[in-house]
Amino acid sequence: MDPRIEGFHAHVYYDAETIGTARRVCEAARDQLPVVMGRMHEKPVGPHPMWSCQLAFAPEAFADVVTWLALHREGLTVFAHLETGDELADHRDHGIWMGSMPALDLSLFEKAEGETA
Repeated sequence: MDPRIEGFHAHVYYDAETIGTARRVCEAARDQLPVVMGRMHEKPVGPHPMWSCQLAFAPEAFADVVTWLALHREGLTVFAHLETGDELADHRDHGIWMGSMPALDLSLFEKAEGETA
């Protein structure tokens, strides 16, 4: 049985030189699409190897959001993934990349998966 898709996250990656572009892209997405814009992180957070901003959206918005990002990402890398409750699989197996594909640090998910209660 396939896991239930609760939602999606798209992470827009940037650095000190491209933060203005990223802010413009993320705010435009927030204003034009049914997404919730997260914070503009100026350090790597979680498994993400670069500064990033998360855009969260419902499954029903997938086609509109991903198409819009493909057309308007202004050269930035975008990593999108499912939200099923299995963070390791969501990031490792079900990711969609636009632009370059920097390696994610999945070690925090692998440790959590191997732990016993």
